[in-house]
Amino acid sequence: MSRPRTRRTRPPLTLALPALLAVAFLLLPLIGILVRTPWGDLGRHLSSPGVVEALRLSLLVSLWALGLSLVLGVPLAWLLARVEFKGKALVRSLVLLPMVLPPTVGGVALLLGFGRRGLLGPWLEGTFGITLPFHTSGAVVAATFVAMPFLVISLEGALGGLKQSYEETAGSLGASPVRVFFTVTLPMVAPGLVAGAALTWARALGEFGATITFAGNLPGTTQTLPLQVYLLLQDQPEAATSVSLLLLAIAMGVLIALRGRWTSTPVARGTRHREAAAPEEAVREAPAPAAGAAVPDGDTARGPAGHWPLHAVVTGFNRLTLDAEPGTTIAVVGENGAGKTTLLRALLGLTPRAHAALRLGDTDVTALPPHKRQVAWVPQDGALFPHLSALANTAYGLRARRVPRAEARREAQDWLDRLGVGHLAHRRPAQLSGGQAQRVALARALAARPRLLLLDEPLAALDQTTRAHVRHTLRTHLAGFGGVCLIVTHDPVEAVSLADRVLVLADGLALQDAPPAEVSRHPRSPWVARMLGRNAWPGTASADGLALAGGGRLVVAEALPEGAPALAIIAPEAVSVHRERPGGSPRNVWPGTVREITAVGSRLRVLVSSAGAPDLVAEITPEASAELGLADGTEVWTSVKATEVTLVRL
Repeated sequence: MSRPRTRRTRPPLTLALPALLAVAFLLLPLIGILVRTPWGDLGRHLSSPGVVEALRLSLLVSLWALGLSLVLGVPLAWLLARVEFKGKALVRSLVLLPMVLPPTVGGVALLLGFGRRGLLGPWLEGTFGITLPFHTSGAVVAATFVAMPFLVISLEGALGGLKQSYEETAGSLGASPVRVFFTVTLPMVAPGLVAGAALTWARALGEFGATITFAGNLPGTTQTLPLQVYLLLQDQPEAATSVSLLLLAIAMGVLIALRGRWTSTPVARGTRHREAAAPEEAVREAPAPAAGAAVPDGDTARGPAGHWPLHAVVTGFNRLTLDAEPGTTIAVVGENGAGKTTLLRALLGLTPRAHAALRLGDTDVTALPPHKRQVAWVPQDGALFPHLSALANTAYGLRARRVPRAEARREAQDWLDRLGVGHLAHRRPAQLSGGQAQRVALARALAARPRLLLLDEPLAALDQTTRAHVRHTLRTHLAGFGGVCLIVTHDPVEAVSLADRVLVLADGLALQDAPPAEVSRHPRSPWVARMLGRNAWPGTASADGLALAGGGRLVVAEALPEGAPALAIIAPEAVSVHRERPGGSPRNVWPGTVREITAVGSRLRVLVSSAGAPDLVAEITPEASAELGLADGTEVWTSVKATEVTLVRL
């Protein structure tokens, strides 16, 4: 199938003409070098002793400048990208200053700072015997001063485009901040680092103004190739052109090799082509371990000594106390902004919005940094490290805890096998489907031997079929987990099928913490009731039922004490739909208009709006809908028996 051709937009002449003039302006000097180069004498000019010595010195100075820039610039770029502090804008301005400062002014500034009569120069000379001006080390300092900003700016941009969830997940697996930086951060921003390093080296190689002002122009000591060109222009202009061509070729080679990578935010390797990953394979279910089955390494193995009850007192945005016995799975639900993810991040120690006084088993981990808490986290996107295979990802937490490599890989392979993805051990995340990636992420978290497991909507990105498979696998393996697991979810099926308890949050507070069956029968939140597919009407208890918050009255069979705030729960299947006003026993009858009809399995859900009551959802059969002639805009009557209404006191 041929790819459709994209119609090219013809640029307006008022923009195209200046753009072409700009290209000609930039290109003409380069053409001048190529035209005026004495090609017959090129070899002789470039092999002359002075040029060879200057080239050697330029390479030496530029490589030392690159090394210094890496040692100093990489931490500075990380600081600017990851840490908020006072004066950050000033520091970034100082980084950019050498890029806009005239090079000779930079040389004067270096003289006044590091020269023999400068601020630091006398101390360096008197204490260490180091004299920078008119010395090769001075040329290195000058080149570093003007070139390091290219590395810092390029790497800061790459770090800014890297999702922090990768680093936070690595920390939750037990990796120290330094280990995270070298094993996750740097490999993932490698394209930006390489681009910045190449630009830094090229800029250091071509440095002239700051070098001649600060370090002088001493043959064999500070006379680099650009300075050699300056001297040759006075006596041998043809030789100067040949050497200029060499520098031009080096600069163009660097730019061609980078292919514009410094102008855009680097994409994490393996994520660019994720949509092209292999389709979901048939699920390979491995035999599930029996509940309480031991995991290698008895330090934190599951068993009698490996059970960790949870006690947490959370303050700040979230205000609640959480207690759970070992093996408990808690589903955390609530509408957007309720504080679900904030609660997980507080337990991890990753957010200033909330603070958790946390005890796991007999250990108070409140004062410990995230990588020492033994709290594993699986974010919604899994955050698999794209530069590592599935096996290396799974073994990451074990290696961070100093488990020998061979043992870590064996245990990681065992977890991958248990979750049915052992055959994918050597694939990278970009080669995995969504369901496979989530299984690997779960295996990685469980393999890290956590005492508390936090899952932030782990199945949200999966299709229904894959979600069912992963949900079954998750339920099987959580049955043998010796700690406590919290799962954030918006799916009532997940909440009911995976959890022993459901924690309902609203504005950071716990509205309800009860078994799924109790939450299903008596939800204390309108949002949860609707999530479970029920109608939920808030109001105030009255003598004969409920005075609705928006006006109107609802008659119920069992009333609450008058004046008590309450929530009326009405199942959709308890709502009757009629074309004429019904007679008989229903005491709650409202006229309304059909606003929407949707299919749910083999039944239809009809949304009816009414002036006398809140929106009401009724569930009927397709046959009943056809018999009633329902469609959007149809005028209908709805009715609910008093005995079909459940009041929940708030």
